[in-house]
Amino acid sequence: MLKDITLGQYFPGESVIHKLDPRMKIIITILYVIALFIIRNFTGYALFFLFTFMLIYVTKIPVKYVLKGIKPLLFIVALTAFVNMFMTGGTTLFTIGPLRATWEGAEMAVLMTLRLVFLIVGTSLLTLTTSPIALTDGIERLLNPLRRIGVPSHELAMMMTIALRFIPTLLEETDKIMKAQMARGADFENGNLFKRAKGLVPLLVPLFISAFRRADELAIAMESRCYRGGDKRTRMKQLKLNRRDYMAAGLMLALMIVLFLMRNLRY
Repeated sequence: MLKDITLGQYFPGESVIHKLDPRMKIIITILYVIALFIIRNFTGYALFFLFTFMLIYVTKIPVKYVLKGIKPLLFIVALTAFVNMFMTGGTTLFTIGPLRATWEGAEMAVLMTLRLVFLIVGTSLLTLTTSPIALTDGIERLLNPLRRIGVPSHELAMMMTIALRFIPTLLEETDKIMKAQMARGADFENGNLFKRAKGLVPLLVPLFISAFRRADELAIAMESRCYRGGDKRTRMKQLKLNRRDYMAAGLMLALMIVLFLMRNLRY
């Protein structure tokens, strides 16, 4: 299951979306998330589904690869649906003991589930189509205006990118340690919640040691290459917005306008 997490991974490609300016992709992703909170009906989600499917098709990334990032978060998705179904008032649909599900709760559960799924897919597409270096440059350039008030834009961008980059690395390391501990008789699946939490100790200790070791190795590697932060730093590839970037932003804004107009429609 750990290998199913796609957040932080980069899928190389030559699609139009891969070639977009990283700054514009970050802005479009933010607008994508905002658009999710505009939708209030199934018609809006149907349109949003077509838009998201079009994005995946253009990136030429296998749909299964994109969707497998949802698998590790299925528990959160199911819990959200359960809470909305049984905690929303309205017309009774069915009862389970003291719990009462409603038609309004069922509708809200479906809408919230769709929102979470699209949120995971949309944010995953950002990292899948943007290399860590490009993502760092994009975040830094977007945060540059804040340097006037003392915000270290380069350092913040570097930290966020390193954190995203090391998610798949640490997950792979966790998987290796789990298999090694299970071969030595460790049990991570059986027993009550307390026993299972206690069983994670043999996993967490070597994982923390490995994380600190990797951080130290990364720091030494950066120092050996004379890394001195963002001051007077040059770039081989300069970021420059072009026509396709503005067209992509215009398409996202057009979708938001349509979703906003459809917000109060009822079918």
